[in-house]
Amino acid sequence: MDEKDIRHLLQQGLFSELDLHFARLMARLSNEKGPELFLAAALVSRATGEGHICMDLSAFEGRPIFVDGVANRHFACPELKTWRQCLESQSVVGRPGDYRPLILDDRSRLYLYRYWEYEKRLADDLKKRAAGEIHEISVPLLKEGFSKFFGAEKDETDWQEVAATISVMKRLCVISGGPGTGKSTLIAKILALILEQTGDREIRIALAAPTGKAAARLQEAIQKGREMLPVEDTFRERIAIKASTIHRLLGTLAGSPYFRHNAENPLPVDLLVIDEASMVDLALLSKLVQAVPEDARLILLGDRDQLASVEAGAVLGDICNTGHAHGFSGEFRRKFEDITGGRMDRTPESNSEPDIRDCVVQLEKSYRFGKESGIKALSSAVNRGDIDLAMSLLKNGEHDDIKWKTLPQTDALERALRETIIACYKPYLKAEDPIKIFYLFERFRILCALRKGPFGVSALNSLIEQVLKKEKLINPGRSWYQGRPVLITRNDYNLELFNGDIGILLPDPASNNELRAFFLSANRTLRKFLPARLPEHETVYAMTVHKSQGSEFDRVLLLLPDRDTPVLTRELIYTGITRARQGVEVWGRDAVFQKGIGRRTLRASGLRDVLWG
Repeated sequence: MDEKDIRHLLQQGLFSELDLHFARLMARLSNEKGPELFLAAALVSRATGEGHICMDLSAFEGRPIFVDGVANRHFACPELKTWRQCLESQSVVGRPGDYRPLILDDRSRLYLYRYWEYEKRLADDLKKRAAGEIHEISVPLLKEGFSKFFGAEKDETDWQEVAATISVMKRLCVISGGPGTGKSTLIAKILALILEQTGDREIRIALAAPTGKAAARLQEAIQKGREMLPVEDTFRERIAIKASTIHRLLGTLAGSPYFRHNAENPLPVDLLVIDEASMVDLALLSKLVQAVPEDARLILLGDRDQLASVEAGAVLGDICNTGHAHGFSGEFRRKFEDITGGRMDRTPESNSEPDIRDCVVQLEKSYRFGKESGIKALSSAVNRGDIDLAMSLLKNGEHDDIKWKTLPQTDALERALRETIIACYKPYLKAEDPIKIFYLFERFRILCALRKGPFGVSALNSLIEQVLKKEKLINPGRSWYQGRPVLITRNDYNLELFNGDIGILLPDPASNNELRAFFLSANRTLRKFLPARLPEHETVYAMTVHKSQGSEFDRVLLLLPDRDTPVLTRELIYTGITRARQGVEVWGRDAVFQKGIGRRTLRASGLRDVLWG
């Protein structure tokens, strides 16, 4: 590839400067002047930047390179056989297990070495944990615990009981479920069952989530869950409720991608629970799992149908084998039925699938939404990709908790939103008690698909400020003003403020009513900071759907863009809808909404094949 071709690739937007720099480096190290290695290196760099773990050569062979769905026929990829032969002869390309910058496997998947290693280590660890059993189990005590915590025998399978059985008997349990299926509160019962098995022996329990907000929600849910358990107060106090972010748990090393805890210095835990696992990218989960002692239990909670992580990977979906039903082994089914007295009636017995089949469970019963819930029906239709049903549910007016509104033109957006903005934000701005202010603010949120553009977060937050200023509810004459809500976007371990934490600027009576940034902790206590000390942050009347993961609100207004964009996917729409507990309005254009539901987030990876193949 000569410099003229490379400049053309950059000008056309086919690759970033980073992609082309990496491709140049690979070509120079291999002393290769042909296009095969250069294109492969540039494509795999671009793929990881787009969230893929690897690049599948067979998906590109013989085809022009596409940018935003448009083909650029000036550059076409070689046929697969020719391409593989060329790459296999290069010094920078190795086989799995080699230490080379690029790794090419038998299925024509090309990896950057570090991503191949992350995937390999994670897969090996999960497979080892899936094959392991906890043998020190008192079955009579376990039976008594299930009867106490889950009640009498049921007519149908209780998949929470299945999850609890896996958690007690296996070193790995992956629990996936949509909103309201009780994942977090289930953990309190699981912890109680495990603690009963240990007797007076101390068990070290850690709870963590990707963001501070998600960690606080996990902590609050378990605290509520343990209060409902029919146990003595002294036993209840043994159930851990303090949660942290994953980064804080592992121990961040300043200026380094590594952590204090790793395979050589494992975490001091016997049981680790990770919530909102769908938000965790491959690199972080691989590092986390390496730091968990081999004999410890690992429980992953999340919704496999939610948005994948911002960084590379769709790891929870790969682990759960999303889109494919799986059975349980005959041995596990018999143990479950003996312990609980229930039966497994949804999936066939399977003894041919890998060990991980007995470690993954999908919760479907919603304890939040009844059969008549529009939110439940709509989110299910979106998740299945049923465009006609989703549109019908939104527009037929049969459900009070879901509404559709055609997106107004840009110049009419402020007028269309004005009434909603005032009604939903005035209560918290008029309240005086700080705890109540947070409660009122968390009742409603506008969620956007995009950050930029007239229907993106930046424009919406400015618009909302204008409306509230005209209504004399705020005075945004400077950066800091009373009532301003802020979202932390970068972890600060010294201040213990984490990505996803939300604070509100309020007068502090203890400081002559000067403004302070107040944050509400999981235990419902307030922490305050000088505004100038805050780490990176942004105003958060409106937030992206990505940033809303790990949060829930009574009401949500989901604002879609006025034109189609690759960012708008089924998973994004599903995630936005399921942030609402009581009601959701979707503002959009029919064609854009329909295209979004029809577009799935597909990320290239070999993890699923290794675990389930």
